Amino acid sequence: MPDIPDIAGTAALAICESLLLALNDRNVLPEREIVGILRDAAAAHSNDASADGEAKLHTAVADLINGILAGGNSVRRR
Repeated sequence: MPDIPDIAGTAALAICESLLLALNDRNVLPEREIVGILRDAAAAHSNDASADGEAKLHTAVADLINGILAGGNSVRRR
């Protein structure tokens, strides 16, 4: 792999967003469930911000997920 920072994380995010969109498009999960998944993920990082000494990382992850929620990137708003 090229020496590009966080290439695996960026790929994982793109795959997860595509999966969430596909699950919603195919009526496997409704929008409220997908939003709930994202909120739970953000809360897990917000609530665990200092437990392992990685407070900046957890805060940044929670902020990113909350930004995805605000932008509607993982759910096609109907």
